[in-house]
Amino acid sequence: MTIQGKVQNVGFRFHTHRMAQAYQIHGFVKNQVDGSVYIEAEGKEADLNHFMLWCYDGPTWARVDSVKVQDIPIQNFKNFVVR
Repeated sequence: MTIQGKVQNVGFRFHTHRMAQAYQIHGFVKNQVDGSVYIEAEGKEADLNHFMLWCYDGPTWARVDSVKVQDIPIQNFKNFVVR
């Protein structure tokens, strides 16, 4: 997922990490140089859907303008990390 808006310097990655742990999602989140946040996430379908719904809002002080979702091959991540 690529998330655009006011998503850097608002704790987006920190809260994404917390939500990933809550929903047992594996993968990573990182800031992009263009000001967006990039996430690769894997998990059970229902958990992944809940996690993705949260990403459309983010933390209360963030502003999500758009979310682009792209399917990629499974990477078999072991945990979720902030990069």
